[in-house]
Amino acid sequence: MPLAFQSLSHGQVAFGFFNIETDMLLLDIHFFFADNFCRVMRELAEGPDGSLTSASLDAYTLEAHRIGNLMGSIRGIDFSGFIGDVYRLYPFPAEEDKFRQQPEGSRNRGKIEDILQKYAASRPIAITFDPVRDTVDIGGYVFDRREFHRLILYVWAGGYPRWRDGKRPEYVIEMKRTITGSGNPIFAGINFNEE
Repeated sequence: MPLAFQSLSHGQVAFGFFNIETDMLLLDIHFFFADNFCRVMRELAEGPDGSLTSASLDAYTLEAHRIGNLMGSIRGIDFSGFIGDVYRLYPFPAEEDKFRQQPEGSRNRGKIEDILQKYAASRPIAITFDPVRDTVDIGGYVFDRREFHRLILYVWAGGYPRWRDGKRPEYVIEMKRTITGSGNPIFAGINFNEE
């Protein structure tokens, strides 16, 4: 489930996994796959002498009215928009103990991309670190460094409801490993034990 995060540019915005059977994340109107997000975090972390301040993330940007109703889709009463189409294919589990983020969510990428084609085309959005202001801009959504770290920690944890059986995909483990060894100030102070 996406959670509310405090942006400097748009106030509270939703970020996170929206269906346990896909590895897709949303950031308000931007939708992107978690492995791509983790890859971009690794690129920033691996930059020479910690100086890399921007990277590009492939995303689908949907008009707000085309996104759909997450809570209505979860309850099975409103399958409008992109999120509704995803829940029609992968409904919310009937048994609450099955509500866990699936580490194999990438296996459904082709089906999710087929659905997305009806709503938007993939295009890059910029992720830019401003070391003077100590902020990170993700496709026009600006976060202070602490809140940006919370986004990363959300992915590390598997959001809410967490990764099934505590099993993380390899791309998430590699992201943490790279960030932990990074000299880039964008990651200074991140604590993976906080999750």
